[in-house]
Formats: sequence, C-alpha cells, structure tokens
Amino acid sequence: MRRRLGPLLARTLLVALAVMVIAAALLWWFGVRDALEPSVVAGAVSAQAPQPRQAASVAAGAYLARAGNCKGCHTRRGGADYAGGRAIETPFGVVHSSNLTPDALTGIGAWSAADFWRAMHHGRSRDGRLLVPAFPYANTTRVLREDSDALFAFLMSRAAVEQANPAPALRWPFGTQPALALWRALYFRPVVWRPDAARSPAWNRGAYLVGGLGHCSACHSSRNAWGAEDTERQVGGMVQGWYAPSLLHAGEAGLGDWDERDIVALLRTGVGARASMSGPMAEVVLHGTQYLSNPDLSAVAVYLRSMQTGSPRVTQSSAPLGLESAAGARLYEKHCANCHGDSGEGVSGAYPALAGNRAVLMGDSRNLVQMVLRGGFAPATDGNPRPFGMPPYQVLLSDGDIAAVLTHIRGAWGNSAAALSELDVARHRGGPLR
Repeated sequence: MRRRLGPLLARTLLVALAVMVIAAALLWWFGVRDALEPSVVAGAVSAQAPQPRQAASVAAGAYLARAGNCKGCHTRRGGADYAGGRAIETPFGVVHSSNLTPDALTGIGAWSAADFWRAMHHGRSRDGRLLVPAFPYANTTRVLREDSDALFAFLMSRAAVEQANPAPALRWPFGTQPALALWRALYFRPVVWRPDAARSPAWNRGAYLVGGLGHCSACHSSRNAWGAEDTERQVGGMVQGWYAPSLLHAGEAGLGDWDERDIVALLRTGVGARASMSGPMAEVVLHGTQYLSNPDLSAVAVYLRSMQTGSPRVTQSSAPLGLESAAGARLYEKHCANCHGDSGEGVSGAYPALAGNRAVLMGDSRNLVQMVLRGGFAPATDGNPRPFGMPPYQVLLSDGDIAAVLTHIRGAWGNSAAALSELDVARHRGGPLR
C-alpha cells in the first residue's frame, strides 16, 4: 500500500506544480500581453511620438483636463491642484489619487509623454506596474494619442508640488499585481478609438468625450462583484455615497426625450428646465462641463440622447395618500412648501419641482435622503453665479421625520413611489436609528 501511495503522491505533487506554473505563466501573459501588442500601439500613434510643449498644446491639454474633470479626483480638499491625495472609496478599500504635477519624486516630473500615454491607454505606470482600475483606464484607453500628449503637456506646464501619495488600503489580494492581471484578463482590453461612419460627426464627438475622458460610465454604470462595469443592466452606480442614475434608463437619467438645448444648459450652468445638479455631479459641472465649447456640449447632448433605451415613463398615480404620509404632509408644509410650492410645483430657475420629478420617483432613494440630510447645492457657474441651495436638515429632523416627509413627497401630487422607512433613512445616513 505504501509503495503505491509514494508514486501517486509524487504524481499529484507534479500535477499541482504544473498547474501552478501554468497559472503563473497565464497571469504573467495577461499582465504583459497588451504592452507587447504592436497593433494597439501602431493603431494609436507611435510610442516614440515627440512630447508637445508648445503653447497651443498646453492650451489644448488644459481644455481636455477640464473635459475629463481631472482636477476633481486628483486634488484633495484644501490641497494644491492636481497634486493628488484625494481618498477614493471602493468596495475593496481606499485608494488615493496620484500626484499629476511635474515633481520628479512624487509626481510625473520624470515621466515622458510615452509613459503618460501608457498609463492612459494601457493602465500601466511608468515602471510597468499594473494600475488599480479606480483610475478609469477602461475609459481613457479610448483617448487619442495626440490628446494624451496635449494633456501631458498641460500637466507638465504646472508648478511642481512635492506631495507623496498615501499608500492604498485595499483588502488583500485586490491590490496585488496577480489579482490585477487576472482582472484585466477578464474585463479589460485596450482599444483604439475610431469614429462610427454610420453616425454624424456630432454623435462621434459626443461618444468620444462621454466614453473617453469624460468617463461617464465609470459612475453611471452598475458594477459586478469584481468591480467591472455591468453596462447591460439599466441601473446606475455609486459615487461618494450618492446614486449615479443610469443614462440608459428612461426612468432614471435617460435623456431621449429632452431637448438638446436643455441638456446643454444643464451641463453649462448646473440648472435647467427639468433638473438641477447636486452632489458629485455639481462638482463635475463646476470643474468640467461648464468650460466646454458649445459645439462639444451639443455633441455630448446628441450622444446622451441616443443612449436611452425604452420610452420615457414617469410613475404617477391619482391614488390617495397613505396614512403614513399624514405626518410627512405637516413636515412638508412647515419646512418645504415655501420653496417647492404647496403642490410641489417648484419655482422655475430656482427650486426644482417635486411633482413628476424623476429623482423623487426613482427606486433608489439614496439621493433624496442625502439631499435632506446634507442639503443640495448647485454649482456656482458663469451662467448661474448665485445658485439657490437647500439647507441641511440632519440636525433638525430625525430619521423618522425624514422618512415621513419623503414618503409624502413620493406619494403626493400624482407621484406614486414606494414609501420610505426610518430604517431606509438610517441605512443611507450611515448611522444608528434615533
């Protein structure tokens, strides 16, 4: 018996060792295959392209940085612009944005334009290390080489800031190179942007901005268990505790029935005839979209309108209010009616209507709770320099009060959406029931 077990055990160990070697080889290949693929580099532009430093390239890069709202993520609160250090929470832990100033030690001062392109297109650092996909290289891979070079020229024209990046706090093994190589094997391939000949130039420009530097899907798409975008589901994503509604779903943020001018106005000023920006999107408008040219904003509007699937629908009903809304009606009259109107009609250009408001009727109520708890503030833009805001009520109202008033709003004036409980509010608040 022992004589039989000896060779059997040896064979088992050899098979296990072979499997481990093959697995290691596959992970290595998954990690380097895109960097070795000549067609990707050739299709984009030679990796030896010169580094543009002319004033025109710097100006073009400054515009592109705004189009991608690079400052928003790569600037910590109170810190120097583009010096990084902003904490970005993910389901797998916390990462910190990198320093994009030309400091040689802590920034990108020792980088070349080719190094920067490698990060944008392949998701690799200067030393070849795989980057964590919290940096949206699944989107920036679409950025053209000339735009990457212009963006690099702009960043290199800024003052160097010495600011070391905090180490990421990702749970093991998510930040390891083998895990990242496996993730990329499953969910990432570098692509070369090419316009769709069947579409208009405006649509193609909008698709390039929205899908590339704008990386809109990074927030407005749901994620699977491994953090990869799940674009097939018509639900949105999460960002900074807010729900980023789906740009595909007519009942969320789909814009198929919007007039192009209304979309442009919303992206330019942060307020529009049918919506206003708050939370993380207010930041996107503040640092980004308000500076885009009219042709580019129109192109984005054309593309966003085309993204919607299904016909617009608003959940409304003439059913009477439930008994649980009686207390909410009193709270609404006391705290909300002066601005939003007795019938939820709002004030044009100042306070949004609540009757028929998609943000009110969405199945995910987290944004409503965030607005009541922390207030809602549109961005101060050239087109709307003194925006009206909503004060926070997290000290004044209990979780039960907030649940009651939001239940009233979601069921009044023809609205018909599910009631909220005190537990719902507590869950979104992130604190205990009171």
